[in-house]
Amino acid sequence: MSAETAVATSIFARAMGDDFCRLHPMLQRRFGVGLAAGYACVGRGTMSTIRRGPWWTIPFLQIGRFRNILIPETGRGIAFTIENHPYRDPFGRETVTFVRHFRMPRAVRRFDATMVLGDDGRILDYLGSHQHLAVDLRLTAEPDGSLLLRSDRQRFYEGPLGFRFPMLFSGRAELRESYDDVAQVFRIRLEVRNRVFGFLFGYEGEFCCEFPEATDAPSHTKPVRHERRM
Repeated sequence: MSAETAVATSIFARAMGDDFCRLHPMLQRRFGVGLAAGYACVGRGTMSTIRRGPWWTIPFLQIGRFRNILIPETGRGIAFTIENHPYRDPFGRETVTFVRHFRMPRAVRRFDATMVLGDDGRILDYLGSHQHLAVDLRLTAEPDGSLLLRSDRQRFYEGPLGFRFPMLFSGRAELRESYDDVAQVFRIRLEVRNRVFGFLFGYEGEFCCEFPEATDAPSHTKPVRHERRM
């Protein structure tokens, strides 16, 4: 299988269709991670800013911290890593990890996610160490070759319990990734907003990537529990 064919089989390429080819070539490589491609993507860089909303957002973010979903602290010049490894989950689905470590002044915080391709062709993002929250994602290529990711419907799963998560008590994420040809770095910006209460959490930074060979994910990047429901 050629490298081009392998990349084209990634879950992100399949979800985006022809739009994937409109991404910057380095973004195509980054989101070409997959079992057929046989490589992972490991990024290291700096968040210029990590922000949160007003004081009343802290309890919301603290709850997320216990399951590696969002972080309650703020900061500038924060070193971080992001690990994207492909693997096949216990239900036979190709999965890609999105595990972020933020080296905050008092502790290293994690923001975990694992992504699969849904039966209807959408990307499904399981958030946290136990995949409690399943979020539909919409990915599009912008005119400048950057990637725009928006979150949509959310479901909460725990044991036999499963329900549509009310957006009044959650937030919608908008993430942009681009590649700077001059600086030769990836740039990233995330904002999470609630339709009533406004800005909740966000970060902005830059990073460089390595693309090591991979056909599985390290155990420390996999969730504690896998959720079958989509």
